[in-house]
Amino acid sequence: MSKSQSETETKPQDQQIPNRALGLTIMCLAIVFVAAWMALQSQQKMDSAITDFSSPAQETMTGFLDGAWFLPDESLLGFVRVSSGPFTMGSNPALDRLAYENERWSTNRRQGTVEIGDFYIGRYEVTAAQFRAFTAENPELANEVVAGIQGDMPVTNITWSESLAYSRWLQQKLVNSVDTPDELRRYLEAGGKVSIPSEAEWEKAARGADGQIFSWGNIPSTEFANYGTRTILPVGSRPCSECAYGLQDMSGNVWELTRSPLQDYPYNPDDDAENLSEDALWVMRGGSYADSVGNVRAAVRGGVDPSVRNNTIGFRVVISKP
Repeated sequence: MSKSQSETETKPQDQQIPNRALGLTIMCLAIVFVAAWMALQSQQKMDSAITDFSSPAQETMTGFLDGAWFLPDESLLGFVRVSSGPFTMGSNPALDRLAYENERWSTNRRQGTVEIGDFYIGRYEVTAAQFRAFTAENPELANEVVAGIQGDMPVTNITWSESLAYSRWLQQKLVNSVDTPDELRRYLEAGGKVSIPSEAEWEKAARGADGQIFSWGNIPSTEFANYGTRTILPVGSRPCSECAYGLQDMSGNVWELTRSPLQDYPYNPDDDAENLSEDALWVMRGGSYADSVGNVRAAVRGGVDPSVRNNTIGFRVVISKP
C-alpha cells in the first residue's frame, strides 16, 4: 500500500474523533439545559404553591374582610366588648354535678368572685385564613399551617408561642391601619393590647356575670355547640344568639389557649404572663368537638405544654389592658 493510499484511508477515521467529542459536548449541554429547565419549572410550581398558600389575596370568604386580614365583616371587626365588673369563677358541684376538682376555689369555697376591667374579645376563634394572613408576612411559620385547610375553619396545630406571635402581629396591624374602628383605636391608644385571653377574661366572656354553666345557660345543648362529634366545623356553624355576649363556639369545636398558667385557684391575675417557661403548663378552655359534655362547660380547665401541636387546640384573641 502506498503512503498516499494510507493517508487517504485513515483520514476519515481521524475526523471521527473530534466529531464524536463535539457530539458528546452537545449532548451534555442538552442534558444540563433540560435539567436546569426542569428545576426552574419545579421551583416555579413551588413558588406558585407558596403564593397560593400564603397570600391573603388568594382567599375570599363570605362574612369576612379580605382587606382587613380576614377579620369578620362587622363594625368592630368581630371584637365584642365585655364590660368591667365582678363575675363568679369556678364551679359549685351542688349546681354543676360535672364539676372537676381543679375548678374548686379553695378548701373553704367552691367558687370565687373576680373583678376585671373591660376588654374586647373575638366573636369567633381565629381562622385559618386569618392565621395565613400572618404567615404570609412570616413565612418561617407557613409550614405549620395546613395549606389546604378551609379559610373559615379555626386554625389548629399551632403552639402557644405562635398564638402570641399572631396577636402581636395583629396589634401592629390595628395600630397602624387607618381603617381600624375608632372605638378600638381609642382603646388601643389608652393601653389596650392584643393577646390571647387570661382564663378569667375567657371565663367571664363564656358564662357572663351570673355564672351560668354553659354560654347559653345551664342545660347542655348540641344545638349551640359542636361537641361529641368527629369533626371540626367552620367558626359560627352552630349559631348561638342566646350565648353570653353573642360569642360563638365558646363550648366545643376547639380548645382555646389562654395566657394563664395552670395552677390551683384562687385565681391571681398577677400570674398571667406571656413569657415562656420550660416547666409551665398553660390553661386551655372550652373543650373541643371530640369532647364530652363535661369538658365543654364554661368553668372547665385543661392544661397544655407550650410546644404542643394538636388538631383539637386553637385560640381566640382579646384586646385588654394589662
